[in-house]
Amino acid sequence: MSLPHLQLNDLQRADLERLTASGTLSARVFKRARALLLLDRGHTLASVARILSASAHSVANWRDRFHEDALVGIFDKPRSGRPIEIDGSARASVTALACSEPPEGRARWPLRLLADKAVELGYCEHVSHTHVATILKKTRSSRT
Repeated sequence: MSLPHLQLNDLQRADLERLTASGTLSARVFKRARALLLLDRGHTLASVARILSASAHSVANWRDRFHEDALVGIFDKPRSGRPIEIDGSARASVTALACSEPPEGRARWPLRLLADKAVELGYCEHVSHTHVATILKKTRSSRT
């Protein structure tokens, strides 16, 4: 008989079972926790992969990350990416500006003028008129 792919202690097993029973995990994290529990019960990498519709390589990676980082290893690491330049309060300010009285001689706020005014008022360092359109589109507001 071969050695099991993973041996959890009682605390680790209880933590993983509590997480899977909580119902608040993302599908990816749930699948990883389930894989670790199955490995602990004596399943092979191939059988766990078949049960969870994953590759054996992925299951081995999950197991190895758990060995390295313990319970934290099943969660996604922060991903790199472009930082948010216009936060929620700035978005709200742009939306409020769009809902305010348009400039004199205008029936409504043009997107380019909104973008320029948002920068002028210090809501953000720079914003394009297309980004202003995206902000307003996400609020389901009408500029008319």
